[in-house]
Amino acid sequence: MGKLSVTLCGIEMDNPIIPASGTFGYGYEFAELYDINMLGTFSFKGTTKDPRFGNPTPRIAECYAGMINAVGLQNPGVEKVIAEELPKMRKVFHKKVMANVSGFAVEDYAYTCQRLDACPEVGWLEVNVSCPNVHGGGMSFGTSPEAAAEVVRAVKKVTTKPVIVKLSPNVTDIVAIAKACEAAGADGISLINTMLGMRIDLKTKKPVIANKMGGFSGPAILPIAVRMVYQVSHAVKIPVVGMGGVSTAEDVVEMMLAGATAVEVGAANLIDPFACKTIIEELPRVMEIYKINSLTEIIGGCN
Repeated sequence: MGKLSVTLCGIEMDNPIIPASGTFGYGYEFAELYDINMLGTFSFKGTTKDPRFGNPTPRIAECYAGMINAVGLQNPGVEKVIAEELPKMRKVFHKKVMANVSGFAVEDYAYTCQRLDACPEVGWLEVNVSCPNVHGGGMSFGTSPEAAAEVVRAVKKVTTKPVIVKLSPNVTDIVAIAKACEAAGADGISLINTMLGMRIDLKTKKPVIANKMGGFSGPAILPIAVRMVYQVSHAVKIPVVGMGGVSTAEDVVEMMLAGATAVEVGAANLIDPFACKTIIEELPRVMEIYKINSLTEIIGGCN
């Protein structure tokens, strides 16, 4: 293993950098700009059982140190992703990819994960439990330890590949939810998803985005993400993928010291399409400054 390499749920990665779901499409758009095989991997666009048009526009609102989005899981549905998107991705990305899965019922998660688990390109299943539970009054699966565990158990029954559960920070006790997912059989935890935010247009006196509220991401949430990664990584024995406000190589090192085995980069990709490339290229310099011989040695290094 090289000094940048890490192992996530038994799969070795050249480096810990993962473009986050929803910020990197299916990779081939970015492959026109640089060789995306330099990435550790990437998490492709959130996929649901059925096609989704998404929320009405406008869907994006700018903030001082980030952005709010309410895209609404727009995607062509799992069958079209497998038939059309993955073959295009395969031409430009030659490593295992992370498949991000969302659902509105436990059965949806199980079906979509089972279909993607059979795809040779997929290395990990990142199960996003921040979606509304249509059978539970509209609250997200990720706000309840019991509901999150139910999703994990259903997915693990029909899959063979590592299942990484993506948690929402919009909860009172994220550690309890992470531990419930671990007990249900999760192979890893990824966090944090976006915070809930809102902007109001002073001229119209109405919300900037049509959905009124949306997911707040960007540099402003990094301290919250670092805190939650630290808490969860010290409470579970399975690996943690950290994300939330990461935009520099220094941020990556900080996330790993907090306990992250790998680090996802989200909003930064929408500001600078070369963000992940730059971070990977900068990591050796930052490691030299802080006398880090290999990234694996610093995982959870902050006590």
